[in-house]
Amino acid sequence: MKIVCLDTLTLGDVDLSIFNRFGEFITYEKTDASQTIQRLKGADVVITNKVLITKEVIDACDLKLICVSATGTNNIDMEYAKQKQIPVKNVAGYSTNSVAQQTFASILYVLNEVRYYDDYVKDGRWVKSDIFTHLDKSIFELAGKNFGIIGLGEIGRNVAKVASAFGANVSYYSTSGKNSNQEYTKLSLEELLKTCDIVSIHAPLNENTKGLIGEKELELMKDGAIIANFGRGGIVDESALAKVIDSKNIKACIDVLVHEPIESENKLLEVKNKSNLIITPHVAWASFEARKKLISLMVKNIEDFLDGK
Repeated sequence: MKIVCLDTLTLGDVDLSIFNRFGEFITYEKTDASQTIQRLKGADVVITNKVLITKEVIDACDLKLICVSATGTNNIDMEYAKQKQIPVKNVAGYSTNSVAQQTFASILYVLNEVRYYDDYVKDGRWVKSDIFTHLDKSIFELAGKNFGIIGLGEIGRNVAKVASAFGANVSYYSTSGKNSNQEYTKLSLEELLKTCDIVSIHAPLNENTKGLIGEKELELMKDGAIIANFGRGGIVDESALAKVIDSKNIKACIDVLVHEPIESENKLLEVKNKSNLIITPHVAWASFEARKKLISLMVKNIEDFLDGK
């Protein structure tokens, strides 16, 4: 078999040599749309994360299997692949622990004013202090806080479990309307936004969630509340969020954006109250352990394909 991986930079420093067991394995750090067809000439299997596999690509190549090194398959023309009887195999569930951990790393970074206190020590101010501590910025506990989760899927449930362990009061809003978890309190979106101190988003981007949180919704939130988006860009209106961070003292932890990498004109980069905003570059999924698991599950996908599963 000939396997081609089109965008290894999106996988980081994990070892990909295991794919050599299947035959010829060729890698490219990144691939422009204009290069895709040429690079897939003669390939039986493509591994892609963000490189589009369109109808044009499918027609120009002789692919037997499309492997997506992610959960989402929106970069593949799924309907045409099905029509051409080319299996598309994605990977689900590999990053649950990683996303949950990054969610709390970011939320606690904000609650505990880590940036401010780290700077206070490193820029020499603590050296000049007359007392052993410094309390100019209040820090807050998760215990007793109302912690709302939008999207109670596998990742959302993991976040709920950790929030409960901290002593938070967990509630959720089901974006599909079908989730009826008995362990946590189910609320309407409006009630969740009005009552929660922390709102953490772990939903997919679909017709139910696109533009779900706009200026009207953000204005419902408590002054000083935290909104975290670890679901998908497009769920939260970024311009509205930038406005509310400065006007209402809303705090935000953002890992996903509509356009990635972030565009220079994104209003979030113009926020004045910078200490109330944490932006990470879509990294929550990518712990080393999660990426290793991703590779092993892709290997299994290829094995299953070869076994006719």
